Amino acid sequence: MLTKITSNPKLVFLLDCLGALLSAFLLGVALPSFQPIFGMPNEILYGLAALACLFAIYSFWNYRWFKENWRPYLRGIAIVNLLYCCLTAALVIYFRQELTKWGFLYFLQEMVVIMVVVGLEFKIITRKN
Repeated sequence: MLTKITSNPKLVFLLDCLGALLSAFLLGVALPSFQPIFGMPNEILYGLAALACLFAIYSFWNYRWFKENWRPYLRGIAIVNLLYCCLTAALVIYFRQELTKWGFLYFLQEMVVIMVVVGLEFKIITRKN
């Protein structure tokens, strides 16, 4: 499956879109419902969910209306994903007193998953073909 995704950049946009939608749901619906278990303030969760929605729209747009010159668009979402991880890390540090171990673990795993996707995106961008 990974070979199929990496051989078709259009599918990478779809993967990114689906991941962003999952993050938006978790950050905007699931985590706020259990805020005391995770500790991150709801306003921050909603802001992160809004960003994930924007990323999903961008990725879906590129998936649906795929252009021949896809590298700049994939580079754009990879960079934005990387910046999102930096923002998340900064928020985890800033709210470290409020975060529970479950909140810390959630945001750590989210950053790890996003960084794996970013690595895949940059690998595809730099591939010769």
